[in-house]
Amino acid sequence: MYYIKKAASIIKNSDLVAFPTETVYGLGADAYSQEACLKIFEAKGRPANNPLIVHVASVQEAKDIVHFNDDAENLASLWPGPLTLVLPKKDNAILAECVTAGLNTVAIRIPADPIALNLIRESGCPIAAPSANKSGTLSSTSYEHVRKNFGDEIFILGSNGNATYGLESTIIDLTSPKPTILRFGFITPSVLEKVLGREVFIASKLSEIKAPGMLLKHYAPKTKIRLNADVLRNSEVGLNFGKSQLNAGGSMNLSDSKDMIEAAANLFDYLHNLDEFCQKNNINTIAVASIPNTGIGLAINDRLSRAAE
Repeated sequence: MYYIKKAASIIKNSDLVAFPTETVYGLGADAYSQEACLKIFEAKGRPANNPLIVHVASVQEAKDIVHFNDDAENLASLWPGPLTLVLPKKDNAILAECVTAGLNTVAIRIPADPIALNLIRESGCPIAAPSANKSGTLSSTSYEHVRKNFGDEIFILGSNGNATYGLESTIIDLTSPKPTILRFGFITPSVLEKVLGREVFIASKLSEIKAPGMLLKHYAPKTKIRLNADVLRNSEVGLNFGKSQLNAGGSMNLSDSKDMIEAAANLFDYLHNLDEFCQKNNINTIAVASIPNTGIGLAINDRLSRAAE
């Protein structure tokens, strides 16, 4: 609890804290402070047109910031959890302007990680937080990943082990009559459709940026990525799935048993490891085996395709 109090005092003083969530580590600041939130963009080298997700500790706190509709009421049943709703900002919400990138909408969620929830409550404010990594690079799913990005310049609120899900939250836009997924995540389209009782739509990669994770080039290691590989070429290391045979020194397997949950949890951690291996051994490419593009595989392939752009 001491470290949470220390982190909360940093937030209250308009500075940054990296903290764990059930998805990936976040780089957080007081969502009401323009001074603090601009530090996020500076630390990450983040484009100003890329909004931040606002993290709150209760549905009522969300309703103080955004207008809920029937779809939001239904999907809030999945909170706390890896789901972000994009909703119209209330006129009296005092969010920092840079949090929304000048839009009249807010991306908002309640994280499930107890450390994240306690930090929000102790800070006494909503926390704006993108993933705790330099812009465009691999997301951080562990304390060590964050340290590799920021060293000692950011206070890191640590946890034991890696993030539970290992993928950023699903983001769904509820500002139009057609609920539209802006970013795939652990909560799949079929789950959303079941809760809403109707079809959900998928945003084009060229859609207006209304939430994080929509940039074409994103989540990228330093090393080139080649997708849907079935054999290794010269100067490649493999990222396998199931019984694929991309075998060379340093190769890894997201899940021998083709478990999508395991694969998602391992994705960024293994890409960090392989990228480091390639940089040390002058290997040019990470060859990635084919992964089924269904369920959680939609999110895994989304991250890989943006990394390979």
